[in-house]
Amino acid sequence: MPTTTASPAESTKRSRTLRPSDSVAGLLAKIILLGLVDAFAVYVLIVLFLQEKWIVLVLAAAVTLLINWIYLRRGGLPAKYLAPGIFFLLLFQVFVMIFSGYVAFTNYGDGHNSTKEDAISSIQLAAQQRVPDSPAYRVTIVEQGGDFHFLTTDPDGDISIGSTEEPLEEVSNAVTDGTGKATELEDYRTLQFDEILANQSEILALTVPFSEDPDDGTLRTSDGSTAYVFSPTLVYDDASDTFTDTETGTVYSDSGEGTFVSADGQQLNTGWKIDVGFANFVKAFSNEDIRGPLLQVTLWTFTFALISVLSTFALGLFLANAFNHPNLRGKKIYRILMILPYAFPAFLAGLVWSGLLNPEFGYVNNTFFGGANIPWLTDPLLAKFSVLLVNLWLGFPYMFLVCTGALQSLPEDVNEAARLDGASPWKLFTSIKLPLLLVSVAPLLIASFAFNFNNFNVIYMLTDGGPRLSDTTVNVGATDILITMVYEVAFGSGVGRDYGLASALSIIIFFIVAVISVISFRQTKSLEEIN
Repeated sequence: MPTTTASPAESTKRSRTLRPSDSVAGLLAKIILLGLVDAFAVYVLIVLFLQEKWIVLVLAAAVTLLINWIYLRRGGLPAKYLAPGIFFLLLFQVFVMIFSGYVAFTNYGDGHNSTKEDAISSIQLAAQQRVPDSPAYRVTIVEQGGDFHFLTTDPDGDISIGSTEEPLEEVSNAVTDGTGKATELEDYRTLQFDEILANQSEILALTVPFSEDPDDGTLRTSDGSTAYVFSPTLVYDDASDTFTDTETGTVYSDSGEGTFVSADGQQLNTGWKIDVGFANFVKAFSNEDIRGPLLQVTLWTFTFALISVLSTFALGLFLANAFNHPNLRGKKIYRILMILPYAFPAFLAGLVWSGLLNPEFGYVNNTFFGGANIPWLTDPLLAKFSVLLVNLWLGFPYMFLVCTGALQSLPEDVNEAARLDGASPWKLFTSIKLPLLLVSVAPLLIASFAFNFNNFNVIYMLTDGGPRLSDTTVNVGATDILITMVYEVAFGSGVGRDYGLASALSIIIFFIVAVISVISFRQTKSLEEIN
C-alpha cells in the first residue's frame, strides 16, 4: 500500500485537535492573567486621572492597550515572551535613568521638593503664631481612618470638624454633653484620655485651618481639650508675589532660584523645585567644599577598583591553577572551601569584619597582635587597607571559579607540545596559559572593575566611608568612593539632602564607567588574535 505524508499544516491541525484541553486551559489562564493586569491598570488610570497627571495617564493607557494587543492576537510568540522583560527593563532601568537625568538639572532637595504653591502654603502654616486674647475653642479629639481630627465647639456653640488636611466644616449631627460641648460624631471614633496621651506628639502637631486660605488662621491645642486661634506672621500677597512679615515689615520676594528672599539676603526656609540647567554640574567642580573631596574620592575610587580587580584576579588565578593539578587529592573539598566567602552576603560580611577589626575588642587585634590598639577603621591609610583586604576576601572566590572554568577549557594538546619543546612550568603559564586565559576572562575583568567602581556594600557596611575628612562641610570620608559619596549627598546628614547634585554626580559616574568599559572592550579585541 502506498504511504502518504501529512503536510505541516495538517500535522499542526491534527495536534491541535488531539489536545483541546491544553488550549482551553491556556485560554483560561490568559483571560485570568490579563483580567488581573487590566484591573490593576484601570485602578492606576483612575488614580492618575484624579491627580490630573495627563502625560503619565496617556502612557499608562498606551502600555495597557499594547499588552492586550500582544497577548490577545494570534501569532507573535516571541513578543509574548519578550514583552514582560522589556516592560520591566523600561520601568526599572530606563525610567530610573531618565528621571535621574531630569533631577540632575533641578534644585530638588531639602526645602526644594515640591511646587511653588505648596511652598507658599507651607511657609504660611509654619509661620503661625497664637493670637493674643484669642477665644478658646472646646475640642474633642476624634479619629477616622487612622487620621486625627478636631471636633470643635466655638464660643457661640457652633460645632465643626476638621484636620490638618481638611479645613473646619460645620456639622449638625454631633452628640453633646450637658455643657453643650460636642463629644461624639457619626462615623468618627472619640479618643479616650489614655489614647490622647499615647498619641500626644501627633495631636499637639495638629494644625487645623479655618478655611482653604491659610491667612484666615488655624486652631491648635496644647492639652487635647482646648484649642486657640493662631494666625500667620508671614502674609502672602498674590498680586506682588511677596511675603510680608507682619511684625517687622520685612518683604520677601521671589529670587528666581526657588526661594523667597528679603532685600538684605535673608531667605525663608521653604522653597520649591525649579530647573537650574547645568548648575549642579558646575557646583560639583567649582564649589571648593565639593571639588576637593570629589577629586580625592575619584582618585580613591579608581585605585580601589583597580587594586580590587588585580588582587582578586591574582589570588583567584593562583588558587585555581594550584587546585587544577591533576594529581591533587580532595580537589572538590578544597574548591568548596574556597568559594564559601562568595556565598556570604557582602553587606553582612562588612558588619562582621567591622567587629573583627574593632581596635578595642576586635578579634584581629586581641588574637594576632596581643591586644594592641591598632586603628584599622579609624586611621585613613589603615582604613583603606582594611577595605581592600575585606574586598579581596569577598572577591577572590568569583575569580577562582572563573579561572578554574577557563583553565579546564584550555586545549591540552598545546600544553603537551610546549612541554615536549622543553618549556618550564613558569614559561608554560606565562606564554600559553595566561594569554589564552585572558581571551575568555578579559570581559569579566572589565565587568568586575565596573562592579567595584560602584561597590557600595563593602564601603558602607565596613567603614561607612570614614574616617571623615575635616576640610569640608560635605559628609565625606577617606574610604568613600563615588557611589557612597552620592549616597551621602542624597541621603546623608551633612549640609542637607541635595538630590539634584547627587543625580548629577550619578551621571558623571555613569559616563566614567561607560567610557572605561568601551575603551577596555575595544582593547580586549586584540586578545582574540591569539586564537
